[in-house]
Formats: sequence, C-alpha cells, structure tokens
Amino acid sequence: MGSFSTPLSGLVAAQDQLQSVSNNLANIDTDGYKDQTLTFSDIFSQTGATNGSGNPLQTGYGVAVSSTDSNFTEGSLDATGTASNMALSGNGFFVTQSANGMPDYTRAGDFTSNSAGQLTTPSGELLLGYPAVGGVVNTTGALQPLNVGTGLTSLAVPSTTIGITANLDAASAVGTTASSSLPVYDSLGSPLTLSVTYTKTAANTWTYAVTVPSSDITGATGTTTTVGSGTLNFSGAGALTSTTAVVPISIPTLADGAISPLTLAGPFGTAANPTITQTALASATSATTTDGYASGTLSTYAVQPDGTIEGTFSSGNTIALGQVAVASFANTQGLASTGNNNYQPTAASGSAVIGLAGTAGRGTIVGGSVEESNVDIATEFAKLIVAQQAYSANAKSITTFNQVSQATIAMLQ
Repeated sequence: MGSFSTPLSGLVAAQDQLQSVSNNLANIDTDGYKDQTLTFSDIFSQTGATNGSGNPLQTGYGVAVSSTDSNFTEGSLDATGTASNMALSGNGFFVTQSANGMPDYTRAGDFTSNSAGQLTTPSGELLLGYPAVGGVVNTTGALQPLNVGTGLTSLAVPSTTIGITANLDAASAVGTTASSSLPVYDSLGSPLTLSVTYTKTAANTWTYAVTVPSSDITGATGTTTTVGSGTLNFSGAGALTSTTAVVPISIPTLADGAISPLTLAGPFGTAANPTITQTALASATSATTTDGYASGTLSTYAVQPDGTIEGTFSSGNTIALGQVAVASFANTQGLASTGNNNYQPTAASGSAVIGLAGTAGRGTIVGGSVEESNVDIATEFAKLIVAQQAYSANAKSITTFNQVSQATIAMLQ
C-alpha cells in the first residue's frame, strides 16, 4: 500500500512545523534568539504515461522539509542598566570561547563577570576582544578574554599642564598679595600642592611665584621652594597683555623617587585666550585644572558604541580596558545553531570575519542592554493553527486509505 507514504509524509511535515513553532514560542523570552521558519517542497512526482497531447501524467509522492531559515532581523533592545550587558544594533555576532578553547558566535549579550573579573556568558563561555595595555587597545593582536574585575588598578599619570582661572583686584594697593593653590601628581601618583602667590608691584602689574613644600624635594631647605616665577601685565581694561620672565614650572628631584624633574606648562592659558584678569572685583580663584592622576582601582565601566570598554577608576581617571570583537559572515543563513544561543560557521556560511563594531558593515554595540527574541507571537499562533489543520487533514487521508484497503481485502475473501 504505497499510497500510505504520501499522507505519512504530510504528517511528518506537519509535525516538523509544529516542532518549529513550539520551539519559537518556547524561546520567546530567550535573549538574542532568532525566529526559525520551515520551508517545504514536494517529493519527486513519478511519470506513468502521457495524455493525448503528449503531456506527462504525474502523481506526487508527498512533501519534505527543504530548508530551515532563521530570521536574523534585530530584536527589540531591552535597557537593563547592567554594565556587563551588551546588545548588537545591526549585523554581527559576539565572539566567545568555550571550555575547549574553540570560538562560538552569539547575539545574546546577557554577559556577567566571573570570579576572575572576565566577562562570560551565562553558560560560562568567555567573551573575546582586543586587549588594552596602559589604556591603549591593540586591535592587531590575538583575541583575548576581556577583564573588567574590580581589582584592576590604573598607573599614575604625571601632570604636564595646569590651569588657573582667577581675577586679581585692580583696586588693591601696591604690595597687596593674593594666592591660588592646586594639586599636581608625579609619576608615582603622589600629590604635590602648588601654591601661587601674586604680589602687586605697580598699576596693572603683578609678579607671581610658584612654590611647593620643601619636604617634597630632595635636599631642599626651608618651608617652601620656589619652582617658577614671572610678571603679569594687564591693560587698562583688565586683560592680560603679556607675561615677562615666564619660565616653565619645574620641580627638581622629588623625595619619593618619582621621575624628576616634573615640568609643568601653564598656568594662565594662552596669549590668545588668557585665564587670568585684573578687574575691580575681589581677588579670587574660580577654577583650577590639572591633567594628572593618582593611581586608582576600578570603580565602574561602560561599553561604548565601538565596543571599547572604558573603566573609571577611583582616582577619576578613565582609560580603555579593552575592545569587544564582532564577527560577520558572508551568509548568516548558513550558520548552524548549536544551543546555548550559539552558532557555528559551516561551508555555507563561510568563515568568520572578525573586526570592530561599526566597521565593514558590522553593527554598533549598545552597552547596558540586551537584544530580545524576535519571535512574533501572533505570527506563530497563525502558523500553529495551519500546522494543526494540516496534521488533521493528512490523518484523515490515512484513515480513508485504510478504509479503501480494508474494502479491497474484503473483496478477496
């Protein structure tokens, strides 16, 4: 009874469709999951004869699954606020490393950190990217696990430039003094306090002296040591017109063994844009700046659109900890799903092309978010109804074939 094979193939196809729809609905809350759709094709039709016009008389032999297609359109982005979470907006896949050292590829960005501070998937695979040394990312090196452990420390950054925004009282008598102070950092991260003393020597003219505590300088005597001095000349309108005898602020051999001398540029802006004035207001310093930092421990981090992980340290310094790698494929439909939200390349997909987010057609990264499943529940329910009806119809065909077979057997008895 070869006739049974045709409706049986329909039952199997309907069952496969039900399985696909059920799997989609089961993964409606799975981060990064991509909806799958089955495509069917008919089984080869046998030609038994031809009609009077010479056209073939063909009988079909059923249906089979011809392909399983994944819908790689982007799912909705859910802002979790968790620093380790990431979502890809656009094409591409995160690159992870399994326990056996082999790479996997995923759209699910619900990463966490392990006890070593490495970013991992919920199943324990390590997120890979480009490492950073001293805040500089090496995008030509081999991919490595990315570390965001709170035990990370940043090296000190010595100060090189300082800035003072201040006003000197034009109504002050000759001999009047005013002062500013600000911290700077040496190569070991030790803070030094710079003190600037201004003395009015004539109308529209002030001298200044920059000092540091003598205890910070090897072999220095007295309470303070002068490390820079000069003269400030102002116009009748209170604008800085020139500085004379200006020398770079140079702090000699430091007592803590840091790199010496510590040379600083500034502190009153540029000739085109000075930051100190002389008006009939009280002498006051409104702001100071320095570009140095003490050493510090990692406090927080955030992932930038290009995948750079920027860490903010207790010292206030922000440096790159690494950069997330993104993989792309010539044919995403050729990827094989291996479970745990992972994909593996096949001959059909081509090899992974790994690079930076936002380049060569790769999407950008949204930090503190995850990509949700792109399953549409209304569409799946519609497919579920169709599959159920198809199964029932093919079951009815088998019942009919069985009745015909029983009638045939009865004729022979």
